[in-house]
Amino acid sequence: MANDGFKEDYEALLEMARDKTVAGRAALVNTISDLFNNRNEVLTDHERALMSDILRHLIHAAEMSVRQELSRKMAVMDNVPHELIVTLANDEIEVAHPILTKSELLHDSDLIEIIRHRTMQHQLSIAMRRTVSESVADALVENGDEDVIKTLLENSNAHISKATMEYLVDQSKRVNSYQNPLLTRPDLDPQLAKRMYLWVSAALRNYVVEHFEIDPAELDESLDNTVSEITASQPDPGEGGPDKAQELAQRLADAGQITPEFMIRVLRQGEIPLFEAMFSIHSGLRPKLLQRIMFEPGGEALAVACKATDMPKNDFASIFMLTRKARAQENVISPSDLTRVLALYDRVRGDSAKAMLGRWQRDPEYLNALRVLSSKNGKSEDPQLPGTPSQDQT
Repeated sequence: MANDGFKEDYEALLEMARDKTVAGRAALVNTISDLFNNRNEVLTDHERALMSDILRHLIHAAEMSVRQELSRKMAVMDNVPHELIVTLANDEIEVAHPILTKSELLHDSDLIEIIRHRTMQHQLSIAMRRTVSESVADALVENGDEDVIKTLLENSNAHISKATMEYLVDQSKRVNSYQNPLLTRPDLDPQLAKRMYLWVSAALRNYVVEHFEIDPAELDESLDNTVSEITASQPDPGEGGPDKAQELAQRLADAGQITPEFMIRVLRQGEIPLFEAMFSIHSGLRPKLLQRIMFEPGGEALAVACKATDMPKNDFASIFMLTRKARAQENVISPSDLTRVLALYDRVRGDSAKAMLGRWQRDPEYLNALRVLSSKNGKSEDPQLPGTPSQDQT
């Protein structure tokens, strides 16, 4: 009886596979999925294995729409042969996605094989699974795709080993997109959050203070100590200081540590060459031109450079005041000067500032354009920064 039933099912499947109509495709999908719900006690182990082999061949030959529908149904079934699930999981991503994200029948070894040999889209689907083991998470991280790793970090049900978490925290110096999902993970060690405080944005620093039991004063002291350690070995200007400062700034940039907050700390400690080198990298401006921009009397060019690099207004105000004090040993900043330059910062549109910065990056002779900007100061609600004087006149 079992053999007769098996033969009938096989013949029926072959007939459905030949039927290219919509109804035929639907019947094939329903019959295949029903086989494993209704016939478990009828088919012997041998027949079941043989049926699985036949179905794998049918699946390979079936149209995409058939495989997609079959994958959707089998993703939530718990009695489908393992070989069929693996076949669907290795199919095109349109077919594989439901299996990769939902099927409980895939083993870690299956998932790791798929991570190593299939596409980035397959990796993304695995990173979104309801549960991800440490070994699977390690395989995803080892592949190094930033979008996949970010998706994994955003999955609160993913289990990430301590060593891998430490590695990703270190990588977050370079990859900003890791920072927020790392800090919002419930399993992040507070000591790792404290380490990240040194290079994340001001907003994320506030998050660290609010959500981890860490004293803000301790964090600020840690940041000050880091600045001191970095600058302690810097030679005097007479000993090749600028070159050393540029070399150090480049190392900091490679580590992802050049942030407005960090630059302000360096400036407050009087490390002018290092600040100039860091701001040069931050803005893309040549060092000599940057010195002219930083210390020209009005501060208009500094306002434009800071606006073009999306620097927060409060950070620009701090840099403006500190560079004014460094200029000719001035200790008093006129409130009217600060009000004037902050008003300019507010009025200048971001895209206009970026266009001007791009011009300065290409052409150090920016002063004529700056004079035009100064002449417009206070006369326009939203000044259009000129690329050249001739452009302004047309």
